[in-house]
Amino acid sequence: MTRSDRDAYIRLNAADGTVLLHPERPAARYRPIRAVKAFQALIKDKEDTSLVFKIFESLPSKTFLPRVQELALSDRGEHLRRTEPRLPEILDDHAALRRTPKGSLAHAYCDFMESEGLTAAGLVAEAESLGRQKYPDLVQWFMERSRDTHDLFHVLTGYGRDALGEQCVLLFTHGQSPSQGHLLIGYAGAANIAKMVRGSKAPVFGAVRQAHRTGKGAPRLIEQPIRDLLARPLEQVRADLRIPEPGKYRECHRIWKAEGIDPYNLLASPNTPQELAAA
Repeated sequence: MTRSDRDAYIRLNAADGTVLLHPERPAARYRPIRAVKAFQALIKDKEDTSLVFKIFESLPSKTFLPRVQELALSDRGEHLRRTEPRLPEILDDHAALRRTPKGSLAHAYCDFMESEGLTAAGLVAEAESLGRQKYPDLVQWFMERSRDTHDLFHVLTGYGRDALGEQCVLLFTHGQSPSQGHLLIGYAGAANIAKMVRGSKAPVFGAVRQAHRTGKGAPRLIEQPIRDLLARPLEQVRADLRIPEPGKYRECHRIWKAEGIDPYNLLASPNTPQELAAA
């Protein structure tokens, strides 16, 4: 991005005066070697979420600021900022969400988060523990809304929190919000899974490609009124957002189970090649 392009974004602001890009926010730098090294470290330590942020920071998308501008400065964006300023407060109020009709997205979301021991506030705390500077601009709002809808992606798509499910959600997310970081982690992660279970008949790459296509074909979740979606029947929301059954993903799970491989603990599965399990 040129200096004049950056200055143009700095001059843009919403109706309430919030700037699109704060002048003190550091300019994004494209550093692919740093991203690859971070991914290699992530393979060894999948719990180090700071590496994920490092990958995304190192592979900035040229379309990111135009997408922020398109949503945040639109009437829809203004409405979302006014009615849903902070999603975690909505998403963690399970008592209110449970008052929606049975079969709603809200009930499915609560079931998922409670079974996994997750909270939206926990995801916020995890991100903020990395100590990254926050800025009072529309970029901050856009990034936080993207972060806070992550677990809704799991519920809407049907992809679990197993290794393959996470890669599928990343590539679904790329279809929604293109970023080379999603591509690197999603496809390289899928290649690592295929390596761990080599010889398996499970269509690992078919699953992630299906997720990628679904994300591209679905309306962007970040642009939807989340409170309204939560109150509606889950299957209706999936139909309206053009999110089909994750057939290839579920096929992988069926095949792995038949082969004696645990989809949620690939390295501990007795039928995973021992030399890989020890790697």
